[in-house]
Amino acid sequence: MNREKLMKMAGAVRTGGKGSVRRKKKAVHKTTTTDDKKLQSTLKRIGVNTIPAIEEVNIFKDDVVIQFINPKVQASIAANTWVVSGSPQSKKLQDILPGIINQLGPDNLDNLRKLAEQFQKQTPNANANAGDINPQEDDDDEVPELVDGETFEAAAEEGHAS
Repeated sequence: MNREKLMKMAGAVRTGGKGSVRRKKKAVHKTTTTDDKKLQSTLKRIGVNTIPAIEEVNIFKDDVVIQFINPKVQASIAANTWVVSGSPQSKKLQDILPGIINQLGPDNLDNLRKLAEQFQKQTPNANANAGDINPQEDDDDEVPELVDGETFEAAAEEGHAS
């Protein structure tokens, strides 16, 4: 090896002065905890209180929804500040729409109508083709009718008796 290169490497790992023991690598301290401590102290100064028992937070942004499942939610109503911390997931509004209809208020229902109109405008061919489907082919997904005189319980008992 080159002597200059060797001295450069030796100088990088020395933690003390001349004559001290060399370490194989320098210990690097992470500063993420200090950032978190600063944030928590600032939030404490604002007067943020933790809100318990929140299962889900949805943040609507155009046609994308940022969803937090079981987040830690803190709020200061006097400072108009809400803190949502947890692992976010970005989803399309159409993917989570059936599950969040009961959470929408009157303001969002108007937006939902607009979204539905836009969705229908984007897929006019899908609606036109929907009328051409044969009703016999569409019945495959439905639950069949029960035969007269038979019940599911009776059929289950016959299956256990066999």
